[in-house]
Amino acid sequence: MALDAANSPELIQETVHTMLIQPLQETSQFLAAGPRIIPTAGPVRLPKITSGAVPEWYGPNELIADDDVLFDEVTLMPSTMKSLKTMTKFSNELARQSVVALESALRERLVSDVAKAVDAHLFGATGDGITTPRGLFAYEGVQNLAVTADLTLDNLMDAQGLALGANSNLGTSKWVLTSAEFISLRKLKDTDGRYLLQPDPTQAGTYVLFGIPVIIKNGIAGSALVDFGQIAVATDVAPAVTVLDQTFGDFDQQAIRVVYRVDAAPLNPEAIVTLTVPAV
Repeated sequence: MALDAANSPELIQETVHTMLIQPLQETSQFLAAGPRIIPTAGPVRLPKITSGAVPEWYGPNELIADDDVLFDEVTLMPSTMKSLKTMTKFSNELARQSVVALESALRERLVSDVAKAVDAHLFGATGDGITTPRGLFAYEGVQNLAVTADLTLDNLMDAQGLALGANSNLGTSKWVLTSAEFISLRKLKDTDGRYLLQPDPTQAGTYVLFGIPVIIKNGIAGSALVDFGQIAVATDVAPAVTVLDQTFGDFDQQAIRVVYRVDAAPLNPEAIVTLTVPAV
């Protein structure tokens, strides 16, 4: 019997390609949605006028009444705010023997993982604003629209009505929907079987509902119409990478540490309309 690759695998040189395959993952979307970014390492106070003057009509020589203007503030990045951190150790032998640039690959992956975790948190429903940032669905004072059944186009129109009633800017607003919710809306048809929502042939890879861009975000607590121009994000380090090549010298190891510290808060909460299904 002649020898070949099938019966003599021990004689075949194995080739490992230098491309490191990454799993599919969502890209960071919150900061790209258009909030106001404030670089800072310490607490931030943003003064806010809650009630302005009310001008009145006066005739000649009439006494003009005093009118008070009331102030409040939005606070970000308190000293108690935690950072999101991660660290991965690897041996110097692995760094030398790896067919890929191990340090570079790990650095890129850790930065991506940390950014994705922060993004998921900012779109989430947790956080207290003291030790961790409040997620979008944990903001206080937002408008809420109760959806009694599956999300419909009428629900979206009602949400737009609430936003317009609060003088929200639809030009800087975006829908935040899960992929399941968005596809459910895209499947809606008229009586002739034609889809009610049609893609814009001039825009590649973008989704729009009633003229407002859509952010697809899975794993969120609900849907929302968000004026991102009315959200402030304070960033301390975003994200900072440190290579520790001496700390673990006793074990002949290196480590890569990534740190990300961020906070977010609505400037005018009524510019956000959440759509939720009441608990049964």
